[in-house]
Amino acid sequence: MNHADRTTKFVLTKDMDNPARGIIKLACDAMQQKGYDPLNQLVGYILSGDPTYITSFNGARSLLTRLDRDELLEEIVSQYIENLE
Repeated sequence: MNHADRTTKFVLTKDMDNPARGIIKLACDAMQQKGYDPLNQLVGYILSGDPTYITSFNGARSLLTRLDRDELLEEIVSQYIENLE
């Protein structure tokens, strides 16, 4: 059977289905690796808009600043609400 006769299956992961979630996870992982508390750093960034609260390690700052702060906050709050139960 040649490759053109096969059907390739594509499965979305949670991070691909919701890019904001993946970006937040990457940024939090980068902050932890650099010794920062992601909670404090994200709160500082959301309140001030100052991107220097986010490390540039692994491109975290560049990726996170692609999101609007309201989009970032919406994703964080929605995850919190979903996990209340």
